[in-house]
Amino acid sequence: MPFAVFADGTGNLPQSLLEGIRLLPNDYTMDGVAETYYGDVDHFDGHAFYEKLRSGSVARTSLLNTQLFLTHLAPVLADGMDVIYVAMSSNISGTCQAAKIAAQELMEQYQGRFVHVVDSLGCGFGTGLLAVRAARLSRAGMDAREAAAVLDAEVPHMCQYFTVDDLNFLKSTGRVSGMTAKIGTMLNVKPILFGNSEGHIVSCAKVRGRKSAIETLVKKYQEKRLELQDLGICISHGDCLADAQELAERVRAVTPGVPITICQHEPFSGAHVGPGMLALFFRGRER
Repeated sequence: MPFAVFADGTGNLPQSLLEGIRLLPNDYTMDGVAETYYGDVDHFDGHAFYEKLRSGSVARTSLLNTQLFLTHLAPVLADGMDVIYVAMSSNISGTCQAAKIAAQELMEQYQGRFVHVVDSLGCGFGTGLLAVRAARLSRAGMDAREAAAVLDAEVPHMCQYFTVDDLNFLKSTGRVSGMTAKIGTMLNVKPILFGNSEGHIVSCAKVRGRKSAIETLVKKYQEKRLELQDLGICISHGDCLADAQELAERVRAVTPGVPITICQHEPFSGAHVGPGMLALFFRGRER
């Protein structure tokens, strides 16, 4: 029977990809003022958000706690449906562990029901595309336990590569040192980062200039893409639409006709990578 699919705002999903997906809210603060992001990126004013970051505003995020999962998932289980939740990488956020604690508690409370947490080992569309796949499996009538196995097997193939424009945001998260950020900014160094097989965000290259960064993202796509592109390609950006469109054109030159979704990057992880972040998500042989 169909099962319920849950994701949250970190999945970066636009309305066009949300069919069959229930979104959980993410809370953050901007200059100490509480904000709630409900997950539909089409209704997120990315320009305003990233302009505030450019102007020196500070956004701080918090994980989704166990009580939130208990509150939102329990009514679905009470109605007789199983649940799959696709979580941000357990090595980026504590949300995944909070969800697993809730899942165990709920399965004890609702005997016979099944709750599975998919550790996406990623974020942004690296999480969202797995939720889209889950919703399609549910609509096709796949059993939740079988779908859970399919999704877990897909995690290693969810490639996610990105670059940032301002190294100071990575400095604030501890990804680079203050001296590296200072020197890198002076030399116009652009790191290429990716979610590795353990779900950590690590650097795989450093290039000079934005054009070279875009070229490197395309090369990663050429090297690792799989021919099967049933989910298409996704690009997210931190208020740099022209760069996102250029990246899309370069990807289409490699695989003409491939469907590409372009969106602003959601605020929850966007707060840590800053304005000018440009990311490419696709299904590949390996991460």
